[in-house]
Amino acid sequence: MSSSPGQETPVADPVRPPTVEPTVKVTRRWFRAAAVSVTLAVAFTTVALALGSSSHGSSTTRAAVAAEVPLAQLSNSNLATTIAALQAELRSQPMDYGSWATLGAAYIEQARTTGDPTRYPQAEEAFARSMKIRPNDNDAALAGRAALAAARHDFTVALRYADQALAINAYSERGLAIRIDALVELGRYDDAYAAAKHADATRPGIPIFTRLAYVTELRGDPAGAKRILVQALDSATAVGDISYVSTALGNLAWAQGEYSAALGHFATALRATPSYLPAIEGRGRTYAARGDLDAAAHDLGEVVRRYPLPAELAALGEVYEAKGDHDRADQQYSVVSTWIKLARANGVATDLDTALVAADHGDPKEALDAARAEWQRRHSVHTADALAWSLHVNGRDREALPYAKRALAPGYRNATFLYHRGMIQRALGNRAAARRDLAAALKLNPGFSPTGAKAARAALKALGGAR
Repeated sequence: MSSSPGQETPVADPVRPPTVEPTVKVTRRWFRAAAVSVTLAVAFTTVALALGSSSHGSSTTRAAVAAEVPLAQLSNSNLATTIAALQAELRSQPMDYGSWATLGAAYIEQARTTGDPTRYPQAEEAFARSMKIRPNDNDAALAGRAALAAARHDFTVALRYADQALAINAYSERGLAIRIDALVELGRYDDAYAAAKHADATRPGIPIFTRLAYVTELRGDPAGAKRILVQALDSATAVGDISYVSTALGNLAWAQGEYSAALGHFATALRATPSYLPAIEGRGRTYAARGDLDAAAHDLGEVVRRYPLPAELAALGEVYEAKGDHDRADQQYSVVSTWIKLARANGVATDLDTALVAADHGDPKEALDAARAEWQRRHSVHTADALAWSLHVNGRDREALPYAKRALAPGYRNATFLYHRGMIQRALGNRAAARRDLAAALKLNPGFSPTGAKAARAALKALGGAR
């Protein structure tokens, strides 16, 4: 077990996390899958974290380093070594509040990169230690707490901590980045755009560029998002940055139905980092969109073997379903329910994941209950779409339509959202509106889903529209 915040004992071993007994007994592989999958734009870098020993700098210097280094910059091949070095330093310098804050940030990154949710309580403990030592003017620990809350999908708390950190240090890159993330996930897109523009003027860099691009896309300007990402790629030097930005460009191209361009961007990402899973996943989805289902199954299968998370499992299941292999498709969908149980057992909010997968491949009532619960927490476009679709599969289309419209209200052009709204319009007998939305979905991204695109084409044909 890790030590409590009030004890001056070393923290848990960096390689072997403490034993946690999940309430659902399954293999270790699925336990590891219960980590939070953060879907926000986070720039991965390979910049090493400089940690001077006690003889080479004061606690204040190390605190400044912790505050300035973005969480993503802890993502490097020597992360476990970095954590071990921090732990060793804290054994000899237990009052070093800056290193406690940095250790907490490292634990969050380790949870993300290894899929181990037991690191989140350790991160929380490290930040508490830092705050106990320096309760005032500790922006590093506050920004770390903001990142931890975001990782746990508690975006209201994340925003509060980010604001507190920025009140102390207006140039905190982590505070600026998490503030944008929280505003996006809370559905406050005008505020998120203003925050991203402010951050770009205050602390420009890859983590801010990628967030500005995402908010720009959400506001209905994919061309503007592309320009920002191209500029970010031009400024990238670390292989992690190149992989991340190239993958973001690939996903943007895929969303616009530009599959050749998307594959080119994913190839660039994989040349920089051959095992980069987000690029492998993007490539797999692009293969599926082009109808190369065998290649899609290979790539998505590689992804879920390492990170069997709901969206990826569902994507692989749809590929199998499109191939006619319904048994293997059902296996993927069933694993999603296992993931959800395990995630809940470890304190992870999973309602949006539950709603999205259950609506298409599970229990419609469970989907609606989950979507309603998530809507109580945040009003993002993705939550609005999930609630609309969950209402639709429960036959409540009149209630669903306002949410389907809200999902697209910021100007966001998303083929799945258009497909969902089109099917809801069709169920309500609004034939012209249904034809418009279904045709728009297929024009924007004709392979947005192996199963959804097929259903959209069939519905459009039945409505007498072009296919």
